[in-house]
Amino acid sequence: MAAPPGSLLVATELRKTYGSTNALDGADFSIHPGEVVAVLGPSGSGKSTLLHCLAGIVPPDSGSIAYDGLELAGMSDTRRSQLRRSEFGFVFQFGQLVPELTCVENVALPLRLNGVSRKEAARTALSWMERLEVDDLKGKRPGEVSGGQSQRVAVARALVTGPRVLFADEPTGALDSLNGERVMELLTEAARSTNAAVVLVTHEARVAAYSDREVVVRDGKSRDMERVV
Repeated sequence: MAAPPGSLLVATELRKTYGSTNALDGADFSIHPGEVVAVLGPSGSGKSTLLHCLAGIVPPDSGSIAYDGLELAGMSDTRRSQLRRSEFGFVFQFGQLVPELTCVENVALPLRLNGVSRKEAARTALSWMERLEVDDLKGKRPGEVSGGQSQRVAVARALVTGPRVLFADEPTGALDSLNGERVMELLTEAARSTNAAVVLVTHEARVAAYSDREVVVRDGKSRDMERVV
């Protein structure tokens, strides 16, 4: 697959096998800065494996992944770790907040891991919590807030470092429809305001509707879908 001009992240002919299962069988993918791309498919189709490969968490068996023109496979483990700490952001289905930390400490954690001072990290974290409408929860711990609130805190944590790519794996899967809609509104608004690309894995059409483009993964193969406007 020829990469569309201006692509930030491009994957070509990805293959990944687990035992006798072909999780990916020649999948392609590309995304531009500021673009939201929904990756759709039934359970077991390979969509989460695609996300993990794109993020450099899992290496494909074959194929190419280029981020900003550089091959992920050619990077050292240290460089890939740096990407995941600073240039990539992650939102998972259940948030995965640290229960012992307050909400503001959770949001500030990526900055602290990158060497930012406690005061500056807390200031930046609170700014993002305000944008995600959860700044009033700054002193509470994850177990003291609702699922929707917790997921907004997780989105703030994912965006606090100013990532160029945000990976969201079923970000509303554990939420009711009302909370899910608000999380998606805030997530996409915040990401677009910083020109971050969003790789959105979902099986829900209402969540995919927030994207600019849809890629369907089935049996490990990918196919771009035409969006009817």
